[in-house]
Amino acid sequence: MTTRTKTPNLLDNPPIPVQAKLAAAWTSLMFLVIYIDYFHLYQPGEIDEIRGGDIFVFEISGTLMSIFFVVIATPALMIMLSMTLPARANRITNLVVALLYIPAVGMNFLGSPPDYAFYYAFTIGVEVLILAFILRAAWTWPRTAPPATMPTSRETVRANRPN
Repeated sequence: MTTRTKTPNLLDNPPIPVQAKLAAAWTSLMFLVIYIDYFHLYQPGEIDEIRGGDIFVFEISGTLMSIFFVVIATPALMIMLSMTLPARANRITNLVVALLYIPAVGMNFLGSPPDYAFYYAFTIGVEVLILAFILRAAWTWPRTAPPATMPTSRETVRANRPN
């Protein structure tokens, strides 16, 4: 005979490494950047303007397309770098790139038509929130303290040496 006992159905919530959090945030940002640019094409006259050889006030050129590539490639590369760089380099790279990327996403507001102001404010706001998460995760990267039994300086080693 089997006795049934009620045990709580607790979900396991293992800690997520900082690298995985950063990679996930950069992935989310990358998708947003791509989709926000895609949805931009839905605005009246945008496709005709592109067919005419212009995007906003810029003539479509190899240089402009290279700039667009850098804007999209940055979060894509940060996904890989967040998972592969050593902790110190990873932290610094995420802090620097996220800080530089904030003005880049903010530039989407330039030239936006007034009737799309809410759309751009909303999308830029979400992107900035993700970048703030990246900055916070990188800034508060956990540090490991040396074990209490290990000396931390030469003076401590000398003081603990038997005579």
